[in-house]
Amino acid sequence: MISMSEPAIVPDPNAPSGMLEADLVKHARRGDLPAYDELVRRYQQRIYSTIYHMTANHEDANDLAQEAFIKAYSALKSFKGGSTFYTWLYRIAVNKTINFLKQRKNKYHLSLNDIDFNAEHDPDMMALVSHKTPNREVGLNELQKKLNEALVKLSEPHRLVVVLHDVQGQSHEEIAEIMECNVGTVRSRLFYARQQLQGYLAEYLKS
Repeated sequence: MISMSEPAIVPDPNAPSGMLEADLVKHARRGDLPAYDELVRRYQQRIYSTIYHMTANHEDANDLAQEAFIKAYSALKSFKGGSTFYTWLYRIAVNKTINFLKQRKNKYHLSLNDIDFNAEHDPDMMALVSHKTPNREVGLNELQKKLNEALVKLSEPHRLVVVLHDVQGQSHEEIAEIMECNVGTVRSRLFYARQQLQGYLAEYLKS
C-alpha cells in the first residue's frame, strides 16, 4: 500500500523506457544512443529467437542479431517510416540470416529443446504431433529427430515462414511485410511447407 506521506513515483514519459517506438526512432536518428539502446532492449530477444530458430546455433544467432542491430542503426536515416521500425528491423535480420544460411556449407539440425514453440498452440502443427503418435513420451526424442530432418529439407523461404508463423506467432500480414511479398504468397508458402512436413513425417506418424 502506498503511504500518504510518500507520493507515488510517476514514470517519466520522456525517459527512453517510457517512450513510444516512433519517438525512440526519432531520437535515435538524431544520435541519441540511449534511445536506440531502448529499441535494442525491446526487440533483441525476439530478433535473437527468430535467428536461432533458423540457424540452430546460439553463437551464430548472437552474432547475426548484433550485426542486424548495428546495420539498422547505420541505416536509420534511410528508414522512411512506411512500416513499423520493428518490421523494418525484422527484415534486416531475416535477410542477414538467409544470406548466412546460403553461405554456410555444413549441415545442421534444429534443436527444439529451448524453443518456446508457439506452434504447440497451433492446431495445424499440433496435428502432426498429437494423438497420432502411440506413445508420445517414449517417442519424443525420435519425433524431434524426425522433425529436425524434415525442417532442414525445406528451402530457406519455406522454413522461414514456418518459423515466423508457427514459432514466433507472426500474422500473415506481418510476415508479408518482413519477407516483402504479398499475403497470398505467405499463405501459399506456409501451406506448401506444412504439406512438405506432413509428407516427410507421414511414415513416422503411421507407426
